[in-house]
Amino acid sequence: MTTLSTPPTPSATETPTLADRVTGCLLGAAVGDALGGPVEGYSPDQIVERHGGRVTGIVGPWNEDWRTARPIAPYHKGDGHVTDDTLMTHALVRVYGTVRDHLDAYAVAEHLVPDLMSTPRWIPELEAEALPLQRIFLAEKWIVARLHYGHVDPREAGTGNIVNCGAAMYMAPVGLVNAAHPAAAYTEALDVAGAHQSSYGREAAGVFAAAVAAACVPGATPASVVEACLALAKDGTRAAIEAVCEVAACHGDAESALRGLREAVAPFDTVGPNYRAPSLGARRPSRLHSIEELPVALGMLLIGGGDVRRTVLGSVNYGRDCDSIATMSGAIAGALGGESAVPAEWASRVAEASRLDLHAPARMLTEVAYEVFARDTERRRAHESAFARLTGQR
Repeated sequence: MTTLSTPPTPSATETPTLADRVTGCLLGAAVGDALGGPVEGYSPDQIVERHGGRVTGIVGPWNEDWRTARPIAPYHKGDGHVTDDTLMTHALVRVYGTVRDHLDAYAVAEHLVPDLMSTPRWIPELEAEALPLQRIFLAEKWIVARLHYGHVDPREAGTGNIVNCGAAMYMAPVGLVNAAHPAAAYTEALDVAGAHQSSYGREAAGVFAAAVAAACVPGATPASVVEACLALAKDGTRAAIEAVCEVAACHGDAESALRGLREAVAPFDTVGPNYRAPSLGARRPSRLHSIEELPVALGMLLIGGGDVRRTVLGSVNYGRDCDSIATMSGAIAGALGGESAVPAEWASRVAEASRLDLHAPARMLTEVAYEVFARDTERRRAHESAFARLTGQR
């Protein structure tokens, strides 16, 4: 196996390398997650009231008595701690590091599930070593219940789970392994996410992976990323992205866009206006609906012009499921600009507070991306040769 060294970070005038984009993407996702965690579930107005203005960086827990405060306890959300979004992203990176090829739903059953339920790791929000299974949300525990205990066909295991952003939030690695090939990222993510989600939750996973892959295309812009998403997205997901991005195009700053983005996505969102008290029809399969997080993340990407700081802060101050929104938007913006685009003070504080090496997953995934591309090239050439013989061509 070839060991790849990370090249020097390119200057602002240079095109980021693959390694740099992978690092930027995973760092951007982690800092977005950490900044959004402490204000997740609250409205923009509540965020202003609690913090005396908009969040501009890493903040502490919402409640000083977070150890007992409901519904937060026992999680230490804030102070630079990443949440389940990053834990699941890194878990998927480890699966790629084991398989070292494209993944499918069976890889979730054979590798991701055992990782979640058998290997203790440092969980920042619990400030302790624990099984990742003890931290993840019920929609992610579904994977373990269905695949490990229920022995369900991995390709169908997502059916019946609540529909949310649980699968989409950790699909950035799929986009990076398929860097610069959005259609391939979309297809692979749909396969992987089939073990976790169905309907518009699964669709969002595919589109988010495609967005990350599109962001890796040299010369990519926020607009080109959105165009790639719209070329692949289906049903309510596509309509929601169109509606949100149409509003985003009219705004140059996130503050003025907060209300408009929410109003644009509301017809497609099943959770309803009260994020902590979802409506009766919340998170049920439908071709007409969309998760809220991905369209808003793309909208914030446009408003922020792809700048990681502006994009992430806009996502964080949107409130509601803002850790996942900022995870997605930070990942895409980080892939566009590379590591140097991610504020260094955020990355270092999140790594230190979370007790995580945020660069190690990027190094591993970069190696895997090169290996997979080499295999894809061999497979493509073998197909070309076979097709040429089949059709009598030389």
